[in-house]
This record gives sequence, C-alpha cells and structure tokens, in this order.
Amino acid sequence: MAHIKQTKRGRHRSGTSMRRALRREASSTVGLLVDAEDFAVMRHYRSFVFDDHSVYLRQIEGLLRTFAAQGMHTTVALFDPEDYAEFCIEAGLDPHDLASRSRFVADIASAGATVAYTGQPLDSLIPLLVSRAVRRATWEYATMLLAGLGDCADCGQDVGRAAFDRASHLLTRLLESAGPGTHHVVCSTPTEDEQLIAVVHTERDADGTVRLGSSEGTEFVTVLAVGVALETRGGLVLRTTAPDGPDRVHGWRLVRGGLVPLTAGEVFSAYCTDADTGEPVSPESGVEYRAGFDIGAEEPETHH
Repeated sequence: MAHIKQTKRGRHRSGTSMRRALRREASSTVGLLVDAEDFAVMRHYRSFVFDDHSVYLRQIEGLLRTFAAQGMHTTVALFDPEDYAEFCIEAGLDPHDLASRSRFVADIASAGATVAYTGQPLDSLIPLLVSRAVRRATWEYATMLLAGLGDCADCGQDVGRAAFDRASHLLTRLLESAGPGTHHVVCSTPTEDEQLIAVVHTERDADGTVRLGSSEGTEFVTVLAVGVALETRGGLVLRTTAPDGPDRVHGWRLVRGGLVPLTAGEVFSAYCTDADTGEPVSPESGVEYRAGFDIGAEEPETHH
C-alpha cells in the first residue's frame, strides 16, 4: 500500500511539474488602460474592481513582473473602452462579464498594437504602446482610403495598388540615394479628415545593405501612397546620422507621384517651424539643413 501511495504522489508531482512547465511556455496578454479618462469609463462596469488609476497601474506593473519572474512571455495591448463596447455589441457579449474583457484583449492582441514586456517600467512602455497604436490606426485609415479609390476610368488599373507600388519605388530610391548612415524619414500627407504622419527608421551599410522593418516600411509606404493617389500637398523629410560628420536634413515635396527637392532655405523653414502654432523653433546645433537631392525616380508614365 505504501508503494502505491508513493507512486500516486510521484505521478501527482510529475503532473504538477508538467503543468508548471506548460504554464511557463504559455504566453499572456495584458490589456492596459493608459490614461485616467479611459479608466473612468471602465469603472461603470460592475466587474471592474479598481477605483484609483495610480493603484491600477502599480498592480499592472506588479503583475507583469510576476509573469516575467515565472519565465513567461507577456505582451501589453492598449485597451480602448469605446472599442470594447463596440466589440461586445457585435459579439453579443455582456460588457460587465470578466470573460468578455478577456476575449476582447485576445482579439486586440491578434490584430492590434502590442508591446512585449521585457522588464521596462510602465513610464517607458506606455509611450511606446500609444505610439504603436497611433501608427496602427494611421495605417488602417490610409489602407481604407486606398481601397476605396477603385479602378482608373482610363486604364482599369487599381488606383490604390498603383499608388502603393509607386510609393514603394520612391522610398527605395530615396534610401538608395541617401548613402550610408542611419536614416530617419518622416512623411506628412494631408487628407480631407486627417493629417497622416508616418515615420521609418533605417540603417544603410557601406556595402549598400538597407535594414528596414517590414511593418514599419509598409505603414510608411501606405501613407505615402495616399499622397500619391490623392495628389495632396505632402512632403518628406530625411535626417541622416553618420559617424563622419554632423547630422544632415533634406526635404522634398510630393508632386504628381514624384518627389521634388526643396531648397536648403525651405528645408530649414519646414524643420524649424512648429507644426501646430506656426511659430519658429530654434535650429539644432550640429545639424546641417540641406536641399533635397534627385533620387532618380522618374514620374510614372500613367498618372491616375
């Protein structure tokens, strides 16, 4: 009998150990209410037990640290109360139910913006999470605009697809012409409802190899494509950092599917003016404001 009891205990310990191992391999996603306004909205749900945003953030950070100490991979997703309410209506769920929030977090983790938790404090994680959420929303809006343009009445070509291909070509030529260094490119494209901003960071080695994140590149090209397709008064600014000299800033305006170089004075004016107030901003020391250069991208033969 003692032998049987020992065997059962051994099996129990083995089963518990395996479950713990599986738990460490299972990833987790935590939905985060980043500001007090969103937090206040969630307090209307009876299953939401927190009443102080600061305490809530401390508890979230403690939970993330616990998961990390257990060797678990955890991502943080931006929790938007408005999106949550719409999700519950569409899925026929009770928004007061804890399980509904879990399903929503899983849904936004699969398609929304997330940040991997690597032990960083929330003060560093939250701005990054918000930035990714804004980028995601911008890309979705730009994609919707391109998809709604339909086919060209003259040639039958998909206007959005053609604009995306053109924008991809422009970015490629720009980075090829920029030379070695670390490049920071900003694209500004106005639309009827929004001012779309996209940013891409790249590094180009001396051998010509360009390192560019696929998602960041796609988002940038999509925003630029909106300017190409709609013929908006968009523009690009390129800042290059190289070890052999000061940072260099170049600029272009988008005209009929092409990039027209700005003069050095225009680049200085654009870079040293507050976009919100129009007031001048002091130029940075150690930065040279230069005219845009020819990137060797001819205007497309067919204009949509």
